[in-house]
Amino acid sequence: MSQNLSKITTVEDLRIIARRRVPRMFYDYADSGAWTEGTYRANEADFQKIKLRQRVAVDMDGRSLATTMAGQHVAMPVALAPTGLTGMQHADGEMLAAKAASDFGVPFTLSTMSICSIEDVARFTQKPFWFQLYVMRDREFIENLIDRAKAANCSALVLTLDLQIMGQRHKDIKNGLSAPPKPTLANLINLATKPRWCMSMLGTPRRTFGNIVGHAKSVTDLSSLSSWTAEQFDPRLSWDDVEWIKKRWGGKLILKGILDAEDARMAAQTGADALIVSNHGGRQLDGALSSISMLPAIVEAAGSNIEVWMDGGIRSGQDVLKAVALGARGTMIGRAFLYGLGAYGQDGVRRVLEILYKEMDVTMALCGRKNLSQVDRGILVPGTYPE
Repeated sequence: MSQNLSKITTVEDLRIIARRRVPRMFYDYADSGAWTEGTYRANEADFQKIKLRQRVAVDMDGRSLATTMAGQHVAMPVALAPTGLTGMQHADGEMLAAKAASDFGVPFTLSTMSICSIEDVARFTQKPFWFQLYVMRDREFIENLIDRAKAANCSALVLTLDLQIMGQRHKDIKNGLSAPPKPTLANLINLATKPRWCMSMLGTPRRTFGNIVGHAKSVTDLSSLSSWTAEQFDPRLSWDDVEWIKKRWGGKLILKGILDAEDARMAAQTGADALIVSNHGGRQLDGALSSISMLPAIVEAAGSNIEVWMDGGIRSGQDVLKAVALGARGTMIGRAFLYGLGAYGQDGVRRVLEILYKEMDVTMALCGRKNLSQVDRGILVPGTYPE
């Protein structure tokens, strides 16, 4: 580890560096929510309300954070979430993040709206990764995406259910979000202050949506994320679609975007392997409850036939441990790894994972537990967590 990175001790340190190094429109894309951003802020704030019980004089030797997520062995209960435009936080970002994740022993999930394609990531990592699917109106394109994920040996399909239409994201509208950025005066002035980013981008041909351009009908150039989603994301998505996707895929299936107990019961009936409690990072329905506040009710409603994971607001290993204590079998991080990527590329993502692991390990020990099977609500102060 470089001397620079050894002094990085929190995810927040990396966020501050990423804000300096990443062009404004792409930093804002990652670090913002819908409308008032109330749900986006609540995702983080509600974790802080949950307090931990310190325990002493217990055997803390021989600790382990290893577990499984959807049958896959993981070094800790954390996976990298699918995030759009990851390759605009840093050149070849999806490839670098996937490599950092596989080296560390946690899963990486490639977004449909990635800059690097499925094939790019498969060639670069040569290890199985997960693929996230959005349902489009063009069903032939969706079937082709599923088949491409199979050909790339992806080991799970993550089906996102909470983006049939896009929530209004004010910063993206104001910034004129596009990939690559349009050469407006404001953009050119901002890019002039990001020489490191510009130089790395000049070294890669990957500057637009690699899974879509050249694959979807009549799409040879896709500059605007909003125009594509408005045209193609299917508002008719239903539980029947989950069934045909499950059959077409034939492998591990994870349903992302569950934030209601009734929907959790529906998800459990599909035969999917896991569901993810998620409000899309506060980027869809502003005013919805935080993911961590809904986790216990969804764990109870889902029952034992499907694993429950969660994402939204995780910025530390303590947050991961709190989620596990409230019943999550695993967690996913999005913004946290994007900060590391934007700051230092692959090394930054690795540093984020190291920070989360260390924080989780030390916290588990100081709460008097040695492995994840012992982590339950007993490590939390009664009255500080959602029931």
